[in-house]
Amino acid sequence: MQRTLPRALILAALLASTAAQARPTLIDQAVIAPAEAAPVAPSLHARDPAEQPPAEQGLGERTIASTPARKTAGDPYEGLNRPLFDVQQKFDRAIFRPVARGYATIIPKFIRTGLRHLLRHIREPIVFLNDVLQLKPKRAARTLARFAINSTAGIGGLLDVAKTAKLPYHHNGLGNTLARYGVEAGPYLFIPLIGPTQLRDLFGGGVDGLIYPVAIGRLFNRTDYQVSTAAIGGLDLRAESDAGFKALLDGAADPYATLRSVYQQDRAAEIAEMNGTPIAPGGLDDPLVDPEADPANSQSQQPPEATDSNLAPAPDPAPDKTPAPTTPLSDSSNGAVTDELVVTTFV
Repeated sequence: MQRTLPRALILAALLASTAAQARPTLIDQAVIAPAEAAPVAPSLHARDPAEQPPAEQGLGERTIASTPARKTAGDPYEGLNRPLFDVQQKFDRAIFRPVARGYATIIPKFIRTGLRHLLRHIREPIVFLNDVLQLKPKRAARTLARFAINSTAGIGGLLDVAKTAKLPYHHNGLGNTLARYGVEAGPYLFIPLIGPTQLRDLFGGGVDGLIYPVAIGRLFNRTDYQVSTAAIGGLDLRAESDAGFKALLDGAADPYATLRSVYQQDRAAEIAEMNGTPIAPGGLDDPLVDPEADPANSQSQQPPEATDSNLAPAPDPAPDKTPAPTTPLSDSSNGAVTDELVVTTFV
């Protein structure tokens, strides 16, 4: 099944942008490049490896090999997704990001903006169709008005005139429609050149991509049209999102998990807004928290709450048997000492 819609390929570009910023995790460093590990200072009691008992030899290798595969709620194929994510990183670092930066440098901004508006305009009827399927008549009317205004005053969609008329663009597709009627998201998937997705959205995007080739046919089913729109949309989004993804993933301990969490939370927020039940603000405060993770596991990882026993001051030390000073301490002196002890305890 070919993906004919720019949206699917734009998603691919979005994911490709993670490549240049991702850094290997501690586990990857231990497995892939053990020789680069920091040297350990020799111990005075260290023994020659040949003299170590068999139970002690090769302990590090056995420990790494026996580490269970990662399993995260909502991501049952993580063992496959991570290698595919690494493939995407290498492709982005070697080809996609440099080409996208060259595209942004060579093509003037007003041309890139016009092409971006045109690609959105081409997709507008599919957005309208899903607005109708979701029983959103007002939203569908606004989408139809956008399409009519931009088709005429917007020179066929090159200019987003409707936005100035308070009719902004909004994304919609069959994936959202299925979610509207209770279809579960399914497992998280990372597919090179498509990016992060879920089974429901992958199926919905495929159906959306077949609408124009089946209903209209000519032009939309041509390979040159599909490749050109995919390339333009992907390069444009990769260039525009470069700084944002760098800020998001540059300091991430696990770029794969961060991207997965942000994608899942973003989709959850979009669907909640569509259903009229927006999620509470601050859902992205911790980008490493998966929205479908088991709450029991997340609670078990949180530090224990402070209790009266934890906050109780330590018992006074044993009284000093040395003679008391001849000059008694003043009240202010005692207060100063007490304050210092309190600060030291809580810091």
